[in-house]
Amino acid sequence: MLVLTRRHGEGVTIGPDIRVVVLSTKGGQVRLGIEAPKNVEVHRDEVHARILSENHLAAQTRVIPLEAFRHLFPRKRRIA
Repeated sequence: MLVLTRRHGEGVTIGPDIRVVVLSTKGGQVRLGIEAPKNVEVHRDEVHARILSENHLAAQTRVIPLEAFRHLFPRKRRIA
């Protein structure tokens, strides 16, 4: 892990197009501004962990046979 000291207004560049800037500090908290392309997802750690957990659960869902859904959309008879 890279550990840096930054002051208000100073930042860090990650790769060619991500920038993190210290906006303010107050009472043990730091406000960060993150500039990143729209296609780059930026999440707090707890949100990222929840997304990973939900994706893991979704991947474990068993396959439901198509026949189980047939009663939801009954076929209409064609009248000739």
